[in-house]
Formats: sequence, structure tokens, C-alpha cells
Amino acid sequence: MFWRMAGLSTASAVEAILDRDGFTLEDLLDEDELIQECKALNGRLLNFLRERVQVEQLIRYIIEEPPEDVEKKRTFKFPFIACEIFTCEIEMILKTLVEDEELMLLLFSFLEAKETHNSLLAGYFSKVVICLLVRKTIPFMQFIKDHQEILKQLVDLIGITSIMEVVKRLVGTDEHLYANYTSAMQWVEDTDILEMIVDKFGSSDCPEVHANVAEILCTVARYAPPGLATKLSSPSCTGRLLKHTLEDSRPKSVLVNSLSVCISLLDPKRFTLGTYPIYGRQLTLGNMVPNPETVEGMLGSLGDLLVLLNVSSSEGVLLTTYGKLQPPLGKHRLKVVEFISVLLTVGSEAAEKEVIRLGAVKRVLDLFFEYPYNNFLHHHVENVILSCLESKNSQLLDHLLSECNLIGSILEAEKDSILTAADSDKLQPTVPAEGRKPLRIGNIGHLTRISNKLLQLANSNAEIQSHLQENSKWVDWHTDVLSKRNTLENVYSWACGRPSSLHDRNRDSDDDDYHDRDYDVAALANNLSQAFRFGMYSNDDMEETQGSVERDDEDVYFDDESAEVVISSLRLGDDQESSSLFTNSNWFAFDDEKTANEGSMASPRPNADDDDVVIGEADEDFKDTVDSSPPVGMETEDSTTTKNPSENPSEPEAEKSAAWVEWRETSESTGPSSNPDEATTLPNGEVKIDKEGVGDDTDKKSAEDSATGACSDETAEKSPDAASGDEIAEKLKDSGPDASEVAAAESHENAQSSEPAITQETKKSQEADVAAETEEAVKEEEKVV
Repeated sequence: MFWRMAGLSTASAVEAILDRDGFTLEDLLDEDELIQECKALNGRLLNFLRERVQVEQLIRYIIEEPPEDVEKKRTFKFPFIACEIFTCEIEMILKTLVEDEELMLLLFSFLEAKETHNSLLAGYFSKVVICLLVRKTIPFMQFIKDHQEILKQLVDLIGITSIMEVVKRLVGTDEHLYANYTSAMQWVEDTDILEMIVDKFGSSDCPEVHANVAEILCTVARYAPPGLATKLSSPSCTGRLLKHTLEDSRPKSVLVNSLSVCISLLDPKRFTLGTYPIYGRQLTLGNMVPNPETVEGMLGSLGDLLVLLNVSSSEGVLLTTYGKLQPPLGKHRLKVVEFISVLLTVGSEAAEKEVIRLGAVKRVLDLFFEYPYNNFLHHHVENVILSCLESKNSQLLDHLLSECNLIGSILEAEKDSILTAADSDKLQPTVPAEGRKPLRIGNIGHLTRISNKLLQLANSNAEIQSHLQENSKWVDWHTDVLSKRNTLENVYSWACGRPSSLHDRNRDSDDDDYHDRDYDVAALANNLSQAFRFGMYSNDDMEETQGSVERDDEDVYFDDESAEVVISSLRLGDDQESSSLFTNSNWFAFDDEKTANEGSMASPRPNADDDDVVIGEADEDFKDTVDSSPPVGMETEDSTTTKNPSENPSEPEAEKSAAWVEWRETSESTGPSSNPDEATTLPNGEVKIDKEGVGDDTDKKSAEDSATGACSDETAEKSPDAASGDEIAEKLKDSGPDASEVAAAESHENAQSSEPAITQETKKSQEADVAAETEEAVKEEEKVV
């Protein structure tokens, strides 16, 4: 352990407690490092905590509420630390607990009937029980099997969310746990725990209890073992469920949550109550098809559910920003409409016949227009209409188009699209606000989608097409309104900068648009490399490493292969004709170069070593282009700076092909390359190249072109080797002393920047001559002054 390492820290505080005589469990629980020592498997500590007396005391801290007059650490800290000790999953401590029946009975005595149960302690109890269930599954489940009254006690406290989580685990919703210990947990299917859970809808008025019961049953419908899921979907169980739903004395929370269970049984994929812990279970196709007996068992209560959709102004009034609702739709009516929507998606012929007989579609369609601002309702009603339109049952389709008058209702709503007060003899749940301008109804978007679906299905369904053609108002409205609206609302045709490549509406994400792009990676890499070649990106390391001889290649060298890696890793796309960063155009060329360089970018070097430097042919007009103004951040040892001629794009430059330059400083002892075909790297990225088939004059000229970047405009036509100290001194006679010092420094810099082939003796001689000439020039200037 860290604190046992010599010289690093003092001994652990827990060890100090264990070294004392007469220490107690409370002394350890009060120590902050106790949990860390448990996780580190401190032998002395674990041998103490595994004792039965200590385990019993830890359990009592968890299940017994402390007196009111004790210290706060007894109320909060000790129960928390005791729970954490068990959840550290230490084998010897868990074994002591699970193998002792008295200790297990003491633990589950927390479930005994009381007036109230501390929710904080219930959370600690739940964590310990789940830990035992996961780590000691076989002995734990055997204990529950021998004491099945514990199941009823758990169900009685199902309103506590922590206890509800324990029940969910016990019924087998953890797939991995159930798969590994099927024989130990399968006996739960033979108990009446499912019936006890369903009956909580009728025996409790607490909304929290109803919500937790619905969550357990929905989880069982989706993820529980086949035995329990089959029992839940049986007609007897669904009948028991709906019986509690339709009791007049029951609160509306029973109706809402029980219908959520029915929806889960009809369509297990739906998450009707929010996000559930899935515990890693994967749904199979067999679980998606509801049992026909389950559907038929629910149809018996459909008529009573439709009665609940009737509204009455005596139920209450809800004020809103657009007016008032009398009465509001309510969660219970919304859940009934959702239930009808899911019932029609099953495709059961018996369900479709019952829906037609009871007029359920007509009623939900009326609600669609009675509550024009409830988008939750509009979504479910739209699903009902789409299920009817796509159904293979011609009677259901004819019922929707003829008896429900879907097309006429759409045209009427489009004609009167402003919310107005209804006649006094007609009940209108949605009333506009007085003294304010009426608003447009809020379901026009859903009506547009339904209308477009009608037009789409009319191409393949003669019955729908005949109903549309027979209605002359529909033909006029489609031509004058719907077509123009679709054109206006088609965001893929807007000319406001929206990417034209997004016309495919089947794309799931923007990244999909770039999967099928095929770019020339070589050209892209060349473009990116030229950015560094022409100095368009600053190198922050230049100032720090000017005097350094050895530098890491990855810090100073950006070759074409590195650029290819960067480009290949970017999943970006753009139009092939555009001039953006990731296209094949030569976007680094200057204005005078773009035309000449188009289509002539350098391709990657095959089989090139990392130390090779590849440059293009230098143009004759480019070699003499220089700039005497110093750039920022490029200082030499003599505080003089040189400037790359291409760093000032405002000055005209001739065409220059792509050059691959290793930007590093080499030592003075670096000699010329032994390979005549290999380029020689000089300080500050200057290059000398020896190439077969090119005359000595051309080679010399290329090397001189690289070195002339440090010279002034007046001496640009002469190479650094040809510049003598006499000429520099003569030119400085008309200048001040400052210019003489700068010129001397430039001469010294030029001498240091010469070709590596120049010997040390020649350099020393040139430096001496320059120093002498500079001294004479300074003396002459002093005489003049």
C-alpha cells in the first residue's frame, strides 16, 4: 500500500487503531481511510470485520433507526460506512453473513410492518441485498425459498423505489444473473408473486405504488424469463389488471399505469414509462409478437375505455396562454388514445373489427380537432390514421374514409384554420382567450403529413385514389395549397447555404454523407504539406529550437506521408469543385501561380526514406526574389532575422513547384551527401541538391538561391559566396554606425549559412576578413562624425 512505502508517508491511521488495545468497531467506522483499507484487503482489518459480532453490529447500523438524541455520525456516517463495507464484496464478510441464518433473518427484519420505513436506510438495505443476490446467488436464493414470506413483505413495500429494485432483480430481469443461475431462480415462476404485484393496483391509493408496480410489470413484459412473461400475458392476468383499471373508486393513476402495462404487453419495444435498466438483455423477435389471447382479453374492456374519452365541461377549467381548456384532456384520456393506437399496430383482425364496431377511430379523430394544441394527442391520432390507411382490412380503410370522413375533416380544418369560439349549444373544450387575436390551430403540420400520406398511398391503392378524385374540393386544395406548402417547407431545396448533398432523407446522420466520397489523398496531402512549406502556419517551436542541433523529426518534419495520415483520418467532405481545405484544388498557390500549378501537384514519393528531402525545380525568376524586412519571432544568435521571400504574399513571385523541405538545423560539421541524387539539408531549411544530368552552374545557382534569403535587396543579385567585405564596407560609408553593425551581423550570418562543403579554414578566414573590414568601416565613420 502507498502509505507503507518507505520514505513516502506515515503509517495508516487504520493500522494505528488496530495496534491499540481495546479498540472498538465504532473507532474504525469513524476513520475515513477504512473503506480504502478494505478495498486494499488489509488482512488484520478483514480478520476483525469478518467476526460474527462485528457483522451483526454492521447489520444493525443498517436496519435500525437511531435514537433522536445520538450523534449525527451514528445517524448518517455509521450506516453509510457499514453499507460500503458489505458492497466492497469481500468474500469472507459476505460468507459470514449469508451462511448464518440468524444474521440473514436479522437483515430482513427491516421489512417487518412498521408505521414508516426510513428511505435512507431502505437504500442501504437494498444495496446489501442486491450485493448478496449477485455475489452469493445460490445460498441467497435458497434462503428466500425457505422463507417465502419475504416475497410478500417486499411486495408490501413496493412503493419504496429501493425495494422495488430488489423485486425486479428477484423476478429475473437480470439476464446474466438468470442465465448463470437458472435452477436457483426458476422456482420464483411457480410462486404467486406476479398476482400479488398486480393486486397492488386495487389495494393501494398511493400514486408512487402504482408507478412502481407498472414499472416492474413493464420490465417483466420485456425482459423477464418466458415463464413469468407468459403468465403476465395470460387472459386471467390481463383481466385482473383491467378490472382494477375500470373501477370507479380507483384513482386515475391506476388507469394510466395499468394501461402502460397493457401497452408493454402489446408492443414490448415501447418504453412507455421512461428509461428502464435493461441489465444487458437483448430482445428477440419472438418477444415482439403479442399473444392473440392477450389481445382478445383486452378487447372486452375497450368499450368501457372509450366511455372515458367523453368530455364534460363540469370536470374543470385549465387556463393556458392561448385561452382555456374546459376540461383539459388529461393523462388518462391520452393514455387511452395511445392504447388504441398500439392496439391497431398489432394487426389483429379481431381488434380491427372491435374498433370499427365501437367507433373508436371516429372518437379519437374528434379529439384531434377538439384539442388543436395538444401535440401528444396529435401524434397518437396520426398513428391511428396511418395504421388504418396501411391496413390490409378494406373495411377499416372504408370506415376511416367514409364513416369517419377523414378527407372532409381535413378540408374543413384547413378552411377554418383560426381558432374561434363555438356556438353556445356546442361543447368546445378549447376556448380562445378573450380580448386577444385568435391564433392559428396547432395541428396543421400533422394534417399536412396525413394529406401527403394519402397522396402517396393513392398511387398504389385504388380505393384511396377514388375517394380523393371524387372530392372536388380536395383536388382544388391540393393544387392551390398543399403543393405550394410542400414546396415552401421543403428545406432541402432552400437556397440559404444548406448543403446540397443532404437530399437523401434516409441518412441517419451527417457523417453518412461522407462515407462514399473518394478523394485523391495524395493531392490533399500535398496541399497540406505546402501549407507548412510556404509558412502559412506558424511553428511555435521555431523560437525555442533555433540554437538546437538535434530535434525530433516529428516536431520539425511534415512530409507527404504524415499528411496522408492526417487527411485519411479526417472524415470530412465537400463538393469536388469547391476550393475548400479538403479538395483537390491547389488552394495554396498564390494568385499568379494558380493557373500554372493547376493539375501539376506533386504526388507522394514511393519508397522514400524519412530523411530524404524532395524539392521541385526552382524557376529562374523565383531565385532572386528576396525581402529585407525581418519577420516576427525568427531571431538568430546575433539578434538579426531573415525572412522567407514567400512569407509576404503581397509581393509578386514567379511560379515555384512544390518543395518538400525538412525544416531543421544541422551542425556545422555536416558534410555534403555522398549520394549525388540526394538533396542536402542546410540550416533553416535551405537546400543544396546534386542531380545527375544538370550542369554544375545550375547546381551552384540552386544552392545560392536558397542562401540569398538573408541578404538585402541591394545585394540580392550576388551570391553569399561572392559578397566580399570590401564591397560591404564601401556600401556602409554613407550609412550610420547602426547600419554598419547590422551589416556586420548580416555578413557573419551569411558566413555561417554557407554551404556545408566550405571548410573550417575558409570560414575562419572569411570571418577574419569581415571583422577587419567592419572595424575599418567603423573607424572611417568615426572620422567622418
